[in-house]
Amino acid sequence: MKTALLLVSHAMVLALGFALGVYFLPILTAPPAPAAPMLEKMAAEAKFRGMFDRNLAGSDFLHWGEGEVSIGRDAIVLSGRLAPGPDYRLYLSPEFVDDEASFLKVKGNSAEVGAVKTFENFIVEMPRGLDPTRYTTVVVWCETFGEFITAARYR
Repeated sequence: MKTALLLVSHAMVLALGFALGVYFLPILTAPPAPAAPMLEKMAAEAKFRGMFDRNLAGSDFLHWGEGEVSIGRDAIVLSGRLAPGPDYRLYLSPEFVDDEASFLKVKGNSAEVGAVKTFENFIVEMPRGLDPTRYTTVVVWCETFGEFITAARYR
C-alpha cells in the first residue's frame, strides 16, 4: 500500500512538473519584445487593423490575447499581450473564427504567416507573395496542442 501511494504521489509530482515546464519554458526562452518605436513605425504602415479580444468563445484563462493587431504588406504587428504558451503560429483566415472548431474547419484554406515568439507585442514578417486582402481575420493558434488562442477580424 505504501509503495502504491509513493508511486502515485511521485507520478502526480512528475505530471505537475511537466505541465509547469510546458507553461514556463516558452516564457523563459522568449526573445525580448520589439521596441516601442519599431512597433509604432510598423503599425503606422499597416493597411488593416483589428482587435484581439480576451473574451472570445474559444478563449479561456490559459488561451487568450488582447490588444491591437495591425496588418501590413510586410508584417503583422501586435501591440498587446498573449497568454504564454508553446509553438504559437499566426494564420490569416478567410473568415472570422472565434474557437477551435471553427478554425479547424477553415485551417486548410488559411495561410500560415509565421511563428509567434513573444507574448507581449510582436512583429511577424509577412511571407513574400502572401496577400492579406484575400483574408479577413488574423488567428493565433497553438500548433503543438491544437489550441485556439485568439483572433481578430481586420476586414
